[in-house]
Amino acid sequence: MASTKAKKNILQRLDEGVVIGDGGFVFALEKRGYVKAGPWTPQATVEHPDAVRQMHREFLRAGSDVMQAFTFYASEDKLENRGNDATVSFSTASINKAACDIAKGVAAEGDALVAGGICQTPTYLSGNAKKECQEEFRKQVQVFIDNKIDFIICEYFEHVEEAEWAIEVAKESCLPVAATLCIGPEGDMHGISCGDCAVRMAKAGADIVGVNCHFDPSTSLKTVKLMKEALQLAGLERHYMVQPLAFHTPDCNKQGFIDLKEFPFALEPRVLTRWDMHNYAREAYNMGIRYIGGCCGFEPYHVRAVAEELSKERGKMPAASDKHDMWGAGLRMHTKPWVRAR
Repeated sequence: MASTKAKKNILQRLDEGVVIGDGGFVFALEKRGYVKAGPWTPQATVEHPDAVRQMHREFLRAGSDVMQAFTFYASEDKLENRGNDATVSFSTASINKAACDIAKGVAAEGDALVAGGICQTPTYLSGNAKKECQEEFRKQVQVFIDNKIDFIICEYFEHVEEAEWAIEVAKESCLPVAATLCIGPEGDMHGISCGDCAVRMAKAGADIVGVNCHFDPSTSLKTVKLMKEALQLAGLERHYMVQPLAFHTPDCNKQGFIDLKEFPFALEPRVLTRWDMHNYAREAYNMGIRYIGGCCGFEPYHVRAVAEELSKERGKMPAASDKHDMWGAGLRMHTKPWVRAR
């Protein structure tokens, strides 16, 4: 029987310890044949709900504390952008509602929270005004409110101005709000520094501040460090969040991995190992970051490595570790003696 005890919210959990996010749904589901590269929109929530549900379950089993509803690029303007027929075949509301239903169902199988996400819009990139952009955000946020999700993540913004507009709308929900930019140490695409971006997001109302996507863990942690320094200097106390790529990107320019010649179909040689993930998790934790997850390229085994590295701090191992002995200890059961010797 499910427990009737009230769940602690995201801010309470961050006050008490580390929260592990999930991974990159668009890339993972594209590889599995459920998302189309290019538009990267999430109509799989209504076309292939079992595939989305399975991804959530794998991340939950790997140790994720948050089931982020698959609402990435699910604003109405994006769903109908450049010939995308998602709003014709389905509707913005139905895609977002299905994402919430799936995430809530899987979260109830464990002790996970549910987040709804909003991100950059074609409306902003086309130069439209604040009112028009916020109308797009509001359509999604209303679905999140109606479906009683636990908090909202404003993510994947290249311009802090648009992130501020998204945060303002998210705050209308009276739910906790996290905000992450897809920027590196050089700042946003308008040339605003990382530190100034962080301060502006905090002042707009974000409870949790950080970065996601576009860069690898090493670069992303450098960016959050700059954000943290600026917030402390401004006397603003916030929780910190990082959800980087699972690809090595030391050669990226300011735009991040989308400018790499391998993007998006030949990135596999750059994939981080599970050992890289242990290092990432430890470095992030030691920096004072308490919301630690992943974005594009992150698979459940990456999240499991993060959860294993932080098992002492969390007081538990993920369920998926039942099939994974730490540091390759399971190889002692291998048939070949030279493999057992490792």
